[in-house]
Amino acid sequence: MTNEALAQYANLSLYSAMAVLTLAMVGYALYLAGLVPHRDRAAAAVRDQRAAREEALVGVGVPSAPVDVPAGAGTDVVTGTPDAAAPVVDEGEQVPARARKAAGIAGSLTWLGGFLLVVSAVLRGASVQRWPLGNMFEFAVVGAMFTILAFSIWSTRRDLRWLGLFVVAPVLLTLGLAITVWYTEAAELLPSLKSVWLAIHVTVATLATGLFAIAASATGIYLVKDAFERSGRRSVLDRFPDARAIERLAYGLHIVAFPLWTFTLIAGAIWARQAWGAYWNWDPKEVWTFVIWVVYAAYLHARATSGWSRQSANYIALAGWACIVINYTVVNVFFVSQHSYSGL
Repeated sequence: MTNEALAQYANLSLYSAMAVLTLAMVGYALYLAGLVPHRDRAAAAVRDQRAAREEALVGVGVPSAPVDVPAGAGTDVVTGTPDAAAPVVDEGEQVPARARKAAGIAGSLTWLGGFLLVVSAVLRGASVQRWPLGNMFEFAVVGAMFTILAFSIWSTRRDLRWLGLFVVAPVLLTLGLAITVWYTEAAELLPSLKSVWLAIHVTVATLATGLFAIAASATGIYLVKDAFERSGRRSVLDRFPDARAIERLAYGLHIVAFPLWTFTLIAGAIWARQAWGAYWNWDPKEVWTFVIWVVYAAYLHARATSGWSRQSANYIALAGWACIVINYTVVNVFFVSQHSYSGL
């Protein structure tokens, strides 16, 4: 029996979470935007210093001499001479106060958004007295909840302000699709879903997906930043951690998420044996779950093999995330299978 009042409160909490996370996204965007003029001012200071020095030397009739450039101002990649047009890059340099304040507010709002998603999931489950993972809408909400909570908890141990926009924005997109395209009224479960394995198998799958989502964002940033570093071009990404550090961060997330996905695959086979009488039925959902596992296993193997570059390995990781997206948005909706529980 469905409690319509609790279901409505769950939706209200979801809308509130989306509003809060929108403000958090704006805060993270302002943080990143605040880094750009900061670097421009540093570059202008170097150029002004050089111009003033040259004018002073010309004024007294002294031939031009090499200009002292602050450490970290950059060098010409061909001659090795200081590049005065390059901004000062001081790793210990403080971020502008307004940018720090915006990021601090965004972090607090992200925590609040995560709490509201927890409330929404709990109320949704209470409205039908079951685990809130019975259809695509509920899976999207719980997956977004795990993503936000994992990011927020991790932010207490590391400075992840630079990553915030690239985590919150995809979560908001997912929630927007959930409430508009994948929305399903709260209802009882299909008979085959009434099992303790729903809470075990699908919960672990959503947690793994949330971690893979954060890892995918970090991997994409690494590949872009690495390309900029190789080309010698400068951008706001210069204020992010070193490319190698970002890559190690993404790798660590994959190391945690991959065993969870492995457990998802095994638990799904056990549940299939109980529900349908066989561990493996070549169902489209089963096949794609295994494909995802294979792709991420290939990434981890490539990452640990000396013959593979880190760039190539990380492209495989992004392919794994693409497979997850296809599995959720295409296989769930358009493939006829024993896992047709989207509710659409």
